[in-house]
Amino acid sequence: SSDLTFFILTLTARLTVSPRSSQFFKGDFVSLSCEEDDSSAGWTLRRNTSKGQRTQCGDIWGEGAGSSCNIGMMMLHDSGVYWCESREGPISNMVNLTVTGKLSGSVILQSPVLPVMEGDDVTLLCKTKTTPSNLPAAFYKDGSLIRKQPTGHMTIQHVSRSDEGLYKCDISGHGESPSSWITVTGDTLSCLCFFCVLVLLVLLVLLVRRCVHRKPEGETQMTAND
Repeated sequence: SSDLTFFILTLTARLTVSPRSSQFFKGDFVSLSCEEDDSSAGWTLRRNTSKGQRTQCGDIWGEGAGSSCNIGMMMLHDSGVYWCESREGPISNMVNLTVTGKLSGSVILQSPVLPVMEGDDVTLLCKTKTTPSNLPAAFYKDGSLIRKQPTGHMTIQHVSRSDEGLYKCDISGHGESPSSWITVTGDTLSCLCFFCVLVLLVLLVLLVRRCVHRKPEGETQMTAND
């Protein structure tokens, strides 16, 4: 049924970003892709930028190829929210991309774009555009200093829900990066079980609706005889 199709499509499309980061320097190349189980759904990449323009790839930005989109040179106005949308209406996860525009001295934080699983190791990289990417850096979570690293990268081992939050970094003499949110989710098995339960619930609701709306055969014959 259409209800079940809508439900499943909502969960099976995923927007991925390459390089795997939500922060970019002006002039960087970025590739976006809608990964879906049902290619017939006709997924299209859309965005809503700081200018309030809701457009799709190929209109005034990016070069589309099927369910993928390449942005040859990121500009300041490319900062915004990106997502995949199908012809039927369901959308994927949303990704917030930020472009830093200073030609020199600007700093970005490379962090996971998609949610990370509990127990995984996560590496954060603090880098500048024009200098080596291994400069000493300070890392912050929710505004508080976590630690200072001599090589510009920090690894959070075996992440848990408590590691979820807003991260940024600072390189002395170069500046501070924008903030990026890191989401931590449950393990794969738990997510799969949750998905199966949701699908079963939807099937049950659809079955009940069909039974309720189906008129008994005996009642139909009696009505015809009357």
